[in-house]
Order: sequence, then structure tokens, then C-alpha cells
Amino acid sequence: MNDSVISPATDRERLLPPMATEDFGLEFRVVARGGTRRGIRLERAFWTALKQMAESRKCTIGMLIDEIAESHGHTGNLTSAIRVACMRGLADENLTLRRLASIKTINAILVACPSPAFALSSSKRILTFNAPFQQLVRRQLPVAPSEEARHDLKLALDLNVADIFARLDANGETPVATGFVIGAGDRRYRGQLNAVRAPVLEPELLMAFVFGG
Repeated sequence: MNDSVISPATDRERLLPPMATEDFGLEFRVVARGGTRRGIRLERAFWTALKQMAESRKCTIGMLIDEIAESHGHTGNLTSAIRVACMRGLADENLTLRRLASIKTINAILVACPSPAFALSSSKRILTFNAPFQQLVRRQLPVAPSEEARHDLKLALDLNVADIFARLDANGETPVATGFVIGAGDRRYRGQLNAVRAPVLEPELLMAFVFGG
């Protein structure tokens, strides 16, 4: 067992990330802002949260603490106010990220794209697509309405999905180009696409943008 972990691992799935012992240690720092110096003792986890918040807002930790002190000076307990501000700030950022990391966001991106594009699951199932992709399929794979109802659209990639995710991880999310074939019934169409990771929390999805046939 790792000594730096407070809660021992169990055979059930974790609900929270492991908590390290050093996150609980109180750390004293003197924060200067203008002519004001404040000595503050906080758990290291809160200093880390303050640093992340300051970086995202392009300001200093001192500026954040100054604002907290001005807004919540009536509480009489600056460290408590800082802890609450950290929790509220991170909760607001998490909510914003969750709104962005959704199927609705993927649909909006695909709709805004003028070229054929679609979202793909790890099992190569097309989950959603835009109007240009639908037009491409109808143009390249013309089938009668009755046939269209009987045949599912089939997709094959020159690279498998796991390899694409591995390349995205290795190359800093640089788009991965690959060939693909879509088919309906006995008809086939070959093209090229760029694949990127979709902005969703789970499950892992790809967004594919067709750029050539």
C-alpha cells in the first residue's frame, strides 16, 4: 500500500481521487499585496487551488486573497473565507467544463462545420453527424428509401480507434489523419478524415472531419 494515500484502496470503484498526506499539511505563507502583508496558514491543497485559480484568471495569489478579504472581511476569519472561495471557484469552473463537455457541444461543433463531419464511439458507431455528411452519404451511396431503411451505415477505418487515441495522447492532441470506407448495402465510398478527441467527460469519443475522397 502507498503510504502517501490516506484511504486504502478497495476492490470497489473509487468515488473520489486518492488523497495524499501532504495535501492535509498546514503551510504558512506571507502574502503581500500593495502595502498589506498577511500571514496565512492553509492546507497545501488550498494553496494549490489558489495557484490554479490565479493562473486561470491571470492574476496573483495576493490579488485573489485581497479580493476575498475585501468581500468577506465581515466574517472575521480570512482562512475560512479563502477555503470557501476556493471551493466555490473550483465548483463554478467544474460546472462550466461539464457544460462544455457534452454531446450538445459536439452537435454544435458539427453543425457549425461546413465540411462533412461526424462523432464516433470507440466501437466505431456513428453517434451523430452534420448535414454535409448526410449529403455526402446520399450522394456517394444512393439507395432507395426502402433499402435505406433496411441497411445500417457501415464504417471502417484504416487505423483502429485505440491507435488513434494513442496517437492523440502521444502527439499532444494533434489531429490524426486516416483513410476510411463507408458502405450501405453493396456500395462503398473511400475517403480521408482528420480525427480529434471529442470534448466529453465520458465515454471517449472521436470527432471526424472528412477532407478528401
